[in-house]
Amino acid sequence: MANNSITTIFAQTQDTRLATPGMNRATIFFLITIVAGLSCGVASFFFGHEAIYNNTREVPWGMLISTYAFWAITSTGLCIYAAISHLFGGTRMAIVSNRMVWMSIVCILAAFATIGVEIASPHRMIIYNILSPNPTSNIWWMGTLYGLAVGCMIVEFFGIITGLARIAVILGTAGAVAEVLANSCLGGVFATLPGRPYWYGGQLPIYFLTAAFLSGAAATVLFNHLAYKIRGEEMSEAVKLGVKSAGKAMTLVLVLYSVATFWRLIMYYVGGAELGRIAAGALITGPLSVNFWVLEVCVGLIIPLLLIILSRLENVGMMALAGLLILVGQFVARYDLIAAGLLVPASLGWDNVPTYLDYVPSIFEFGVIIGSISVVAFGFLMGERVFGKVFDQKEHH
Repeated sequence: MANNSITTIFAQTQDTRLATPGMNRATIFFLITIVAGLSCGVASFFFGHEAIYNNTREVPWGMLISTYAFWAITSTGLCIYAAISHLFGGTRMAIVSNRMVWMSIVCILAAFATIGVEIASPHRMIIYNILSPNPTSNIWWMGTLYGLAVGCMIVEFFGIITGLARIAVILGTAGAVAEVLANSCLGGVFATLPGRPYWYGGQLPIYFLTAAFLSGAAATVLFNHLAYKIRGEEMSEAVKLGVKSAGKAMTLVLVLYSVATFWRLIMYYVGGAELGRIAAGALITGPLSVNFWVLEVCVGLIIPLLLIILSRLENVGMMALAGLLILVGQFVARYDLIAAGLLVPASLGWDNVPTYLDYVPSIFEFGVIIGSISVVAFGFLMGERVFGKVFDQKEHH
């Protein structure tokens, strides 16, 4: 009986319009890419992380940590917007909130997949997180809260597809609170390291939360645009209004995030620690300057703002392109943040110590990143195929 009930539920939520050969080929392609990409990370358990990744004792974290942070922060933003829509109702974004819940789950799974092959003993993290908790550790709280959040969101989504609206609202709110706290702890992992002045201080947890609102709004606009593009359909007026509301949020937070980025750098030149100032210099004129000025600032901030202005918040396609560029910029920004904090040696000033250490991600690290992107692409396509009717809301759930 239970199996029949589940089969009936899925039969009612599937969007058979997407059961096309082209969609099937795309889904299979991303599934193969997931296996191939994450296999690059799995290889590290056999050959050693030091042989597969280009991390060293001096630069222990790299692009995989920044990729994890990017997906986790994006998941937080999607979860927050969905929770606000479900909790208060009546908001224009409510009509696209179910898709936000699903994509929030997909993004956090991409984050887990990335961090799972980055750390040397992921099984110990799972076991000792429960058997030997450490409430004084930011990392323990981050892992625990993200685990709690994804559990709440999965049950919330089950409540959505089964019509249990009250359960969905309660657990969606709990999941959003857990995500916000986990996002804050993620920032705290860096902000509480006094040996790394570029990270140290009370800014990063708030900065990460601002990034979550920006990435979440950008992802909302982009994924909804893509959902209708793959169907070859025009958005209904209600969905357009929901996407435009997300675009307005994206615009506002884009401006706030730009100001926050400016002040994060300026503060190191008006009395900040010397090592922090040298780290900021890596972005402005040093080895990360191309990343910062071209990808993070121009591609991720200036061009999206111009596209939004040109779209007048009416052209959804232009807003979706702005959202894509924002996500690219945010991905690079997470890498720049990690790299700038690590490339400056803590022992700078000693004999023969370079101003900046060297770190270039290995081909295996790029493979894992491609695998994590494929997790999101595969999850998006599967969600549209299996739960398409849930996303195609006529009214607020």
